[in-house]
Amino acid sequence: MSRRFAAVDLGASSGRVMLADLTDGLSLTEAHRFPNGPVRVAGRLYWDILGLYREILAGLRAAGPVSSIGVDSWAVDYGLLDESGALLGNPVHYRDDRTRGVAERVAGSVGAETLYDVSGLQVLPFNTIYQLLADRLDGAATMLLVPDLIGYWLTGEAGAEVTNASTTGLLDVRTRTWASPLIERLGLPAGIFPPLRQPGEAVGGLRRDVAAEVGWSAPVRAVGSHDTASAVAAVPAVGPAFAYVSCGTWSLAGVELTGPVLTPESRAANFTNEAGIDGTVRYLRNVMGLWLLQECLRAWPGSDLAELLAAAAGEKPFAAVVNPDEPVFLPPGDMPARIADECRRTGQLPPSSPAAYVRCVLESLALGHRLAVRQAMELSGREVEVIHLVGGGSRNELLCQFTADACGLPVVAGPAEATALGNVLVQARAAGLVAGLAEMRSLVAYSQPLRRYEPSGSVSAWDEAAARVF
Repeated sequence: MSRRFAAVDLGASSGRVMLADLTDGLSLTEAHRFPNGPVRVAGRLYWDILGLYREILAGLRAAGPVSSIGVDSWAVDYGLLDESGALLGNPVHYRDDRTRGVAERVAGSVGAETLYDVSGLQVLPFNTIYQLLADRLDGAATMLLVPDLIGYWLTGEAGAEVTNASTTGLLDVRTRTWASPLIERLGLPAGIFPPLRQPGEAVGGLRRDVAAEVGWSAPVRAVGSHDTASAVAAVPAVGPAFAYVSCGTWSLAGVELTGPVLTPESRAANFTNEAGIDGTVRYLRNVMGLWLLQECLRAWPGSDLAELLAAAAGEKPFAAVVNPDEPVFLPPGDMPARIADECRRTGQLPPSSPAAYVRCVLESLALGHRLAVRQAMELSGREVEVIHLVGGGSRNELLCQFTADACGLPVVAGPAEATALGNVLVQARAAGLVAGLAEMRSLVAYSQPLRRYEPSGSVSAWDEAAARVF
């Protein structure tokens, strides 16, 4: 049996098809990488889902024959299929403003306490529950979240993988089944929600036309299809006393638990209880993440990130910081101007150069990580001895050190491709090559480059900076 597996890993700013080989340890190589970004049409923001599918097929061709394929992506967004299985329209991007005011209306009619008790989900304006209520569902027979939509096109089999379904606000956090009473109360058509799948379950074999196009055939297997679920599965932790920050376009910061936390204090802090691998709970909160830096770079054409990071290290500490989760930072646009406005609003002088903006962004993200990790510890009662920072942000040495300094805890950075690793390791476990979550994490720790950052400097300086914006 082949020990090669393919991970289709779709991020909010780029996608990739990664090839893993478990013949001798665990090696991961990139078969194909491609950009992913929104497309604005007539005032609405969409994903180019057909372009993504084309690139996925190109990546599978480049990867060559494998034992199985897994698909993961960002959460909440979906496609609607009609009775024949045809896509009714391009999936709308979660940064589109069509859900403005919907969360407030739902809370008013159903009750925020009821919503949280059912789903355990943090309130974010783009959650699937609010998108569906803002959508036109006429003619819709099936709702498929993005990884499930890709899996359907590859195999012809429709379903909903549970870790991603748990981000919709429509899954019962206790039973991990669709929350039928809530769905009915909201007036959503129950028939559009497909059967649930567990990570590791078979989705189906490649359709004949797909196999002919890529040049080989293999089964598709459900993985932790929410990219954060896969990333957390690949955290190289030993024991339970860890927090994680899965850092990319978003930072997902929290702890891993065996059950949900549904207290009034947890709801007030806007913490989420999302399904993880093996019945675990990803107890976390979203922090805006490197989106702020990405949008700043887009506003500075021709800028060199490495040079800006080197210059930012020499900038004055805490000259200006912002709360990265202010709603003003959510849409695409002129991020430096919005950061400057937010600095003025909080009585601070705006940064005076691109390097100063970068320093502001990274210190602000570290403060966001600190707040989320500390609240996760307090609300869950979980002790934390180390923070694992995984994903693309683990390559940002300045951010890793700032996070260690702000939190007063060591940070272990890496692996950068945690999502793809978690994806393929769930496939490998289904094939009998690894035994369980602990062994999966041990294999990551053994095979992937990691770097440890010890906290330094004064925690009180971070306290003073946090007091300006939190």
